[in-house]
Amino acid sequence: MKKILNFQFSIFNLRNSQIGVTVVELLLYMSILSVLLTILTSVFVSALDVQSESNATSSVEQDGNYILARLAYDIHRAQSINIPVSNGDTNDNFQIVIDGINYAYSIDANNNLILVNNFGTNNLNNYGTSISAFSVQRLGNAGGIENTLRINFTVTSKTERISGREVRNFQTNISLRRQ
Repeated sequence: MKKILNFQFSIFNLRNSQIGVTVVELLLYMSILSVLLTILTSVFVSALDVQSESNATSSVEQDGNYILARLAYDIHRAQSINIPVSNGDTNDNFQIVIDGINYAYSIDANNNLILVNNFGTNNLNNYGTSISAFSVQRLGNAGGIENTLRINFTVTSKTERISGREVRNFQTNISLRRQ
């Protein structure tokens, strides 16, 4: 009987010693948890910054390359250049004729490169970028190559990054195809 009482007494002591948590243990757990949360938060914020920078760079590259490809496609199909009128002229817009339809390219008030023709108005860049410094110069001379355009423009991301906005300048020379 004495053994049973000793066993029950020792179980009672075990239960009493494991009830609750001391203040020191609680502070230790909370400090470890806060350090882990701080580290995880900083890793998450860094990942978001890298994604933002990647998206801005990608957006600028894609828009610039798309605009160059679209302008080359349209100019190669054109029968004539209406604006700029003469060799050496430089404008902030240009107009070509494709199958009897005028295609006018210019920058609108929202810094979008737009194409206006009989089918409507189209933005050539996406909402994440803006176009600036758009200039078109007609190249050529009396005895040489005519109907060539030198096109310059700058694409800037609208996404704010740690290192600033992504900016890229594009330039190309495009000629009408000989008929």
